[in-house]
This record gives sequence, structure tokens and C-alpha cells, in this order.
Amino acid sequence: MERATVTSTNLVSVGYDPASETLEVEFKAGVYQYYNVPQFMYDQLMQAPSIGTFFNANIKNAYACARV
Repeated sequence: MERATVTSTNLVSVGYDPASETLEVEFKAGVYQYYNVPQFMYDQLMQAPSIGTFFNANIKNAYACARV
């Protein structure tokens, strides 16, 4: 999955596959995939003033994930 580099203290890059609703996040400590993330949530994440804050508040503990 292609990821776009983001400006964040903890996140390095973010990618999204709308067909499978999979959000892929590269942290400084590794890459994780979050499952069943709706398109609007990805859109809001990428438009958030602070991607890290939005991620922690709305995605981190809300969706199943696995390290890849």
C-alpha cells in the first residue's frame, strides 16, 4: 500500500485502501494496519490540524489493528 508522508511527532506516513477500508500507519516504531476504517475517517485524519492528536482520539483504540 502506498503511504503519504505526514508531519507528526509520532506518525511517519499514512496510507488507505478504500476497497478493504484498511488504514496503514507507519510509526517510528513500526507499521500497523487498522481495519474497517471508513473513508470519511481517513479523510478527516488527513485534514486534521494535528494528525497525531486526531489519530489518538479517534482511531487508535477504536479499530482492530495488527502490526505488519
